[in-house]
Amino acid sequence: MAERLADHTTLRIGGPAKTWLEPETEADLIDVVRTADEAGEPLLVLGGGSNVVVADAGFDGTVVHTGALRGVHTDDVAACSGAFMTVAAGEPWDAFVATTIGTRQVGVEALSGIPGLVGATPIQNVGAYGQEVSQTIARVRVYDREERRVVTRSAVECHFGYRTSLFKAFPDRFVVLTVSFQFRLGTLSAPVRYAELARTLGIEPGERAPMTEVREAVLALRRGKGMVVDPDDRDTWSAGSFFTNPVVEAAVADALPAEAPRYPQPDGRTKTSAAWLIEHAGYSRGFGPGLARLSTRHTLAITNRGGATAADVLALAREIRDGVEHAYGVRLV
Repeated sequence: MAERLADHTTLRIGGPAKTWLEPETEADLIDVVRTADEAGEPLLVLGGGSNVVVADAGFDGTVVHTGALRGVHTDDVAACSGAFMTVAAGEPWDAFVATTIGTRQVGVEALSGIPGLVGATPIQNVGAYGQEVSQTIARVRVYDREERRVVTRSAVECHFGYRTSLFKAFPDRFVVLTVSFQFRLGTLSAPVRYAELARTLGIEPGERAPMTEVREAVLALRRGKGMVVDPDDRDTWSAGSFFTNPVVEAAVADALPAEAPRYPQPDGRTKTSAAWLIEHAGYSRGFGPGLARLSTRHTLAITNRGGATAADVLALAREIRDGVEHAYGVRLV
């Protein structure tokens, strides 16, 4: 019987995979990828399924699930240089974050509660509440499908940017095998620069707080927005934030309403809030004509209220994207 991909995505949407494989070792994963490539077989590498919309027809090819590739190795720990850890692609991200806090390794505590596996985090440079994985990633080992070999990319070679990287730019080329992190040691967090998180912690932006308190605060904030996966909560049946905050040229930013959020970027452009644009273009929380709707707690999340299809989700996404572009001249992606 074909494997239903809806059972492996947080949206709980997706048809069957023609072939479903779960390699247990890195060597097995590489072998599966090579075999599919040599046969000209379409290939989908699936981790936690938390950032993907699978078609209702499913995937007419090989789906490789990386969840069995586990392992966290501490390569070096020193008071002056911190800790260097290498993590297999299949490790659950939030469990890894909890491990770093328990072992006094600073730098990803504000990324608590994000679903998915470690291997996905460098691809879109996962970030939240003022932190990004690029701030602590030292290198990423990947299988290069074009060169047909394992290569290691330094952080600089990963070309990290806002929700992007080399791996996202070439989505069919690289398969992440391990991610290595360099952490500072301590019990206090990195400086908390995100205003909402700082207010929750009762500190000023730029101050530090105990990492355990930062994790608890982030988890509470995420739960309040339906951003911690809960099988019983339809607001969490989503792919997380469906749209990224747009970074626009100065002329576009100047044309936005005065009250629109503006965050100047180093390159002279301006980042604004996708959530603000969506809400002020007329799409409130819970909006949607059918079983795919905006979350009742967070306008960036498109949710499956039970029985929605991929077509429903994509139709709603297009409606919102087109409405925001019509209202403000900004195209969400």
